[in-house]
Amino acid sequence: QVQLVESGGGLVQAGGSLRLSCAASGSVFGTDTMGWFRQAPGKQREIIARITHRYLANYADSVEGRFAISRDDSRNTLYLQMDSLKPEDAGVYYCNKWPPVATWGLGTQVAVFS
Repeated sequence: QVQLVESGGGLVQAGGSLRLSCAASGSVFGTDTMGWFRQAPGKQREIIARITHRYLANYADSVEGRFAISRDDSRNTLYLQMDSLKPEDAGVYYCNKWPPVATWGLGTQVAVFS
């Protein structure tokens, strides 16, 4: 049973920063590649960052250079540091394995005002 609990979202001014966390339990983490996903209003959920168990990260073009994904395997926790936020970064952020399993958390909402 996989459980994923995202936190850290909020309302921030454009140019600001947020740090998201994802606490994972069950059959997840370990040697899994983990990812952050974003669902903007009216759009499909998309992968924006992922990190392998060897800490190799890659990013969607839209967040490259502004977001940083990291993981703490001792705590089964995934992080997303988001800097230089833009209004188009708004949405609900989720974590999951990559490729994702069917179970999703509730996500954490990010809103960016200019």
